[in-house]
Amino acid sequence: MSDVSWSEVEKEIARAAFEKAYEREIAVLIEEVRTQVTSLAELEDLWRLNDFLSARRHDVDGKYDYRYAVLVFVFSRLVKEGWLQIEELDGLEQTKLSKIAALSRM
Repeated sequence: MSDVSWSEVEKEIARAAFEKAYEREIAVLIEEVRTQVTSLAELEDLWRLNDFLSARRHDVDGKYDYRYAVLVFVFSRLVKEGWLQIEELDGLEQTKLSKIAALSRM
C-alpha cells in the first residue's frame, strides 16, 4: 500500500475522518477514566488505573498513525472497532474504500 497516492481532496477527507475517530475514542477514554477515578479507594486501585492508562496510551499511540502508506489499514481498524463509519470516508477513491471495507470485516 506504500505506493498508493492520495489526492488533495482525499487528504482532506482522510484528515477529517482521522480526527473525528480520534476525538471519539479519546472522549470515551476520558469518561472511562472519570468513572475509575471516582471508585479509587486504595493505593492498589491507583496502580491499576496507572496500568490501564499506560496500556491505553500504547494502544492509541500505535493505532493513530497518519502516514499515507498505512492509512488504509488504520481506517479499516477504526471502522472495525466502531470509531469510524465507512460512510465518513465517502469521497475517497473507490479502490481505497473497497480495501478499507474488506479489511474491516476480517
